[in-house]
Amino acid sequence: MVMTQSPSTDRSRGKRTVRWSLAAMLLLAGAGPWAPDATAQVQATARPGATPPWTKGILPISPESYYHAIECGAQGGDDPPCVFWDTGLCQNDDFTLAAYSAYKQVAYEVWVAVRKGQPAPQPDFQAARRTRVTISATPIAGSNNPLTDLVLTRGGKPALSVDRAVRDGSGRATYDYPAWAPTAAITLDLVGETRTISCVIEPAVLQQFR
Repeated sequence: MVMTQSPSTDRSRGKRTVRWSLAAMLLLAGAGPWAPDATAQVQATARPGATPPWTKGILPISPESYYHAIECGAQGGDDPPCVFWDTGLCQNDDFTLAAYSAYKQVAYEVWVAVRKGQPAPQPDFQAARRTRVTISATPIAGSNNPLTDLVLTRGGKPALSVDRAVRDGSGRATYDYPAWAPTAAITLDLVGETRTISCVIEPAVLQQFR
């Protein structure tokens, strides 16, 4: 006896074949070379030429770092790397970063006074002790990637910020000092609407931050 397949069986198999083919095409399309890259990775570098040298990283203000920062700011000049150590941090095409710390607060106040021809002051030590580390991101002119979030990751986990704000394509986040300890690499993710800039900061670079 010869067995034959009914037309309905053939149609059913044909539909399944079409469905599997479409699914395979969609999967390949997602993995193909034309899929957009949503993350761009950059490597942070320390700004060269900063004097006096510093290799202990960003720390809460102490007598040592306080007087070190005063010496830094007292140099004057147009753009001293020891004061503006964050210039060019995580350089990329979408955002400009700026950092603020207790050391920078002291050094900047002294620098401003010296630039005006005044004696180097002794900034408020207690005010510096209350200062935490703030990182801000501002869109570069012509960028079409407004900021939506700023995330610092350490040891594979996001560091908790004590304050943050994101508005009109810019943002800032404030952290306690352990988040910036130069004992392990950290990653700073600048999350934009169209892509994320992921900046890796190695311990050797963190050591030179102030």
